Amino acid sequence: MPESSPETHVIDFRAAEQLLAARDPRGAVKLLDTVIAAHPENTAARLLRARAFFAAAQLRAAELEFSIVLEREPDNAFAHFALARTYERATKPEQARRHFRLAAALDPQPEYLAAARFDGADGQGQGQGRDPGAAG
Repeated sequence: MPESSPETHVIDFRAAEQLLAARDPRGAVKLLDTVIAAHPENTAARLLRARAFFAAAQLRAAELEFSIVLEREPDNAFAHFALARTYERATKPEQARRHFRLAAALDPQPEYLAAARFDGADGQGQGQGRDPGAAG
């Protein structure tokens, strides 16, 4: 087995991005596990792994990873939005609403504002099952 190096971790990270884009989230997680084992502080790798867990419907693992990212970057609007989508899929509407609103407050882009539903609507059924990292 080849020895790990910073270069192989970059290659694994980029390959994991490609696997996730190709709808192979489990393959992406496998590659990212080695990157994160070597670099547990790497927030980008954790965010990508969280997205892969979400895409693989491993909601508890996705929730944990998104939460770790938010501990390190509490102003990361995308991480709040993605965690909210995770809670939405896990039928935890109150937690979802809180993070949708935080995302919208941090970055008032239309998708975040629509999901935040400041009008009081509960947001059930909107966007469920969507990869929070997928392009619009």
